[in-house]
Amino acid sequence: MLNATWLDTFTTLCETGHFTRAAERLNMTQPGVSQHLRKLEAQLGQSLIAREGKSFTLTAAGEAVFALGRARRNEEKHLRAALETDDRDAGEVRIACSGSFAMLLYPVLLPWMRAAPGLAIHLQAAPQADILAGLLDGRFDLGVLGADPGHARLEARHLGREELCLVLPADAPDRVPGFADLDARGFVAHPDGYAYADDLLNLNFPGAYPGADRMRIRAYVNQIGQIPAPVAEGIGYTLLPHSGIEAFARKDRLQVVPLPQRRWHALWLAARRGRPLPARLKHARDLIVTSAGQLK
Repeated sequence: MLNATWLDTFTTLCETGHFTRAAERLNMTQPGVSQHLRKLEAQLGQSLIAREGKSFTLTAAGEAVFALGRARRNEEKHLRAALETDDRDAGEVRIACSGSFAMLLYPVLLPWMRAAPGLAIHLQAAPQADILAGLLDGRFDLGVLGADPGHARLEARHLGREELCLVLPADAPDRVPGFADLDARGFVAHPDGYAYADDLLNLNFPGAYPGADRMRIRAYVNQIGQIPAPVAEGIGYTLLPHSGIEAFARKDRLQVVPLPQRRWHALWLAARRGRPLPARLKHARDLIVTSAGQLK
């Protein structure tokens, strides 16, 4: 790799066409300019100038190196301009969260994306462990977690909490007499549903709830946006965080039935510690906070 200082000195020499003027511009001595030239020529193994008295002309190699020097200066100029601009509406934003929260967040992001053609937003629904790992290895800029990560390389802020809900068809009774009534309907299962059941149903129906592996399964759906769909058609019941219900297009056909013992899941927004956020990530962070504010 060419020495950047020697290349800059040579580029200035070519621009001024004179050793003395190059030295003045660089705040160097004329012998210093000559020394940088000799070192650059030695590094390349090529003569870069042909002297003609007090003036000089560039060799073919010198013309190529001068072109490189000007190109590097232009690149640096563009880089400095980009750093000073910090355009909120340009660049890449990488966010990871649960599937339920992604359904709530994505409609909030769309107007920004529509107004900013230079913006690329990657929103990934992922398990909690993957979100944490992705924040640490740099795959994600921002992550919404269910607990304070408590990690030395991450900083997190509490966004609030959302309730884990028992979801039935809109025309179902607004109270559940017992687990047997739920089991008769059948559970609309999904990847997180079994853990939700062991959490919420075991809490509310001790002794009657047999465990997730013995529930009556009516359907299984692994697309987060479609989990409430069977229930909206009067089929079975399911368990979802409140964000998964709020984002469902036909939520008027669903009913959240309160249980005596309620359960909430925390929401924490995490990012790498000590990293100054560019304008686009600050705005993405604000939209995440706005989305979390929609939850009960």
